[in-house]
Amino acid sequence: MEPMPKEMFEHYSLGMEANRLSHHAGLLERERTQEILSRYLPSPPATIFDVGGGTGAYARPLASVGYTVHLLDPVPLHVEQALEASRRATRPLASAVVGDARELPWPSASADAVLLLGPLYHLTEREERVRALTEARRVLRPGGILLAAAISRYASLLDGLCRRFIADPMFQTILERDLQEGQHRNPSANPMYFTTSFFHRPEELRAEMSDAGLKNVDVLAVEGIGWLIPTVEAELGDATSKERLLGYLRKVEREPSLLGASAHLIAAGAAG
Repeated sequence: MEPMPKEMFEHYSLGMEANRLSHHAGLLERERTQEILSRYLPSPPATIFDVGGGTGAYARPLASVGYTVHLLDPVPLHVEQALEASRRATRPLASAVVGDARELPWPSASADAVLLLGPLYHLTEREERVRALTEARRVLRPGGILLAAAISRYASLLDGLCRRFIADPMFQTILERDLQEGQHRNPSANPMYFTTSFFHRPEELRAEMSDAGLKNVDVLAVEGIGWLIPTVEAELGDATSKERLLGYLRKVEREPSLLGASAHLIAAGAAG
């Protein structure tokens, strides 16, 4: 098993992940992800493995409403931050450990749901992504739910247009490979250009889920086109505007012609 790329650890060691979901498009990503999770997850107290769970952005809220949540992440800083926040919580995480999505430490058929909201885009080879999805299916009980996130093939293009990154020749080079291969590499020192990743087309994510043995696979847009709205933070800050925005995003979350315009996708599938 190949180690995770060194540049990925260097990127996350900057500590940007802890606050990424607290402003602008990150707020919409968090809101929509939590909404999608609430539809698919079984009721608490169910056991959830949050694989690649970062600093606990989703694990901690789930634990707070009664789920038994075990977090795993390859970045030691993330696990430390998750544990620190958990210690202050009324309902802490059941555990948080450093580990790899391709080789989970838990026994087979031991979880009611598995979240894979980060690992797939840092596993740049298809074989490794299917391996991580297969591991997630292994630890699920029959009928258990897997929710896996991916970054859209076109995220760099849309983000680069909105934030004018495309004026930078270095970003242009990054973007060309993204569009041709889905292989995202950032040789620059600019952390805003992200780190080594694979960016999916919707049909690729669906196929990988199916190849790992997941059933009834559903692929949804997370932010849809909402992340491109310059005033998205203000929209989410007003109750009426927020519900209007989320309502329209729900209406088109499965629309094939719009899926690729979302920054993130989530696939849901069941263990047989």
